[in-house]
Amino acid sequence: QVQLVESGGGLVQAGGSLRLSCAASGRTFSSYAMGWFRQAPGKEREFVTSIWSAGKTYYSDSVKGRFTISRDNNKNTVYLQMTSLKPEDTAVYYCTLQSSDGTYWGQGTQVTVSS
Repeated sequence: QVQLVESGGGLVQAGGSLRLSCAASGRTFSSYAMGWFRQAPGKEREFVTSIWSAGKTYYSDSVKGRFTISRDNNKNTVYLQMTSLKPEDTAVYYCTLQSSDGTYWGQGTQVTVSS
């Protein structure tokens, strides 16, 4: 049973920073790609970033240069460092684990950026 638990969300002013964490259990963490998605009110869930087992990363154009994904395989944790936050980054952020039997999702953590 895969479990993903996000933390680190909150309220921040525009231009500020936040770091999200996602602790994983139930799988050999280092073998899987991890990612972050987000869903803003009234909008569809969208891809933010991902990091593969070998460390290669991908970012959506909207966050490239501002967000950084990283992983600590010893702690079974993936991080999302968010800087230069904008009001349009306001959303629920979800952690994902991509395995051969599907994608697992965390419960989400709210990020609110005030202008």
